[in-house]
Amino acid sequence: MAGQKVILVGVDGSAEANMALDWAAARAKEDGSLVHVVCTYALASYSAAALDGGYAALDDDALQQGAQKAVDHGLERLRSHGLTEVTGTTEPGDATSVLVQLSEEVDLIVVGSRGGGGIADRLLGTVSSALPAHAKCPVVVVPRHTSGSPFWPIKRIVAGVDGSRTAHTALEKAVDEAALWGAQVDAIAAVPIATGAGMLSWVPTTIDRERLYKEMEEELAAACAKVVGDRDVTVKRHIIDGSPAELLTEFSTAVDLVVVGTRGRGGFAGLLLGSTSQIVLTHSTCPVMTVPSSRGSESDSVSTPWERR
Repeated sequence: MAGQKVILVGVDGSAEANMALDWAAARAKEDGSLVHVVCTYALASYSAAALDGGYAALDDDALQQGAQKAVDHGLERLRSHGLTEVTGTTEPGDATSVLVQLSEEVDLIVVGSRGGGGIADRLLGTVSSALPAHAKCPVVVVPRHTSGSPFWPIKRIVAGVDGSRTAHTALEKAVDEAALWGAQVDAIAAVPIATGAGMLSWVPTTIDRERLYKEMEEELAAACAKVVGDRDVTVKRHIIDGSPAELLTEFSTAVDLVVVGTRGRGGFAGLLLGSTSQIVLTHSTCPVMTVPSSRGSESDSVSTPWERR
């Protein structure tokens, strides 16, 4: 187990969770990651337990058993893809809180874009930015898929770039994924038409746009060259007028994965902490990967669910 990469899949028994499982299985085959399946369940409230501890215990048991069925189904589906390195657990508590906590111990989290009132619904509902904003590892949200080719293998990846450190980290991750899958990367910098701001969001609206484009192109070219290094990855650069959210959504129809940071200068990365996150995550027609700027300070090793076999 030491040093093995772990992909965590949040499930709830829904068709959307199945899509997340299938995507995670395809991704695990590329680098040999272990895939760990988690289903959360809510404990009975304190007031209910106080009124009748017996009934509360029965309710908890029923909820846990339902969660276990979702986990068992997930493991069976992963094995149907030929995976053998798979584990699963049920975890009491709120779905988003559990996943955020476990994100400190895994390399990637995958969830469906909608579910049975569970993980993804909460992710895209009242706490829409909680998981992408606070997870310590990249998070992939897999949208509903009803027809056409599956979301894998990944051949084309788009990365939103706005000049921030977090967007640079997202670009690095996009290139890493491209190297893994043998894919091409499209690095996109948006220039909102009304403001003349993009990668250089501090620039006044009166600045010469031709000079702005030249500076942005130079900065984007340097960033791409630094990230790629000597790897055999093709990165195409685009500087486009328009809204970051609209551009991401539009490109999602032609690519296999959208990669953005969780914080930025109000451009691509900044979206995912604001109201526009709903547009990106709910309207993208391909999976969206959000990448934190760093995993934060390293904490002491703890017992993780996939080690409780």
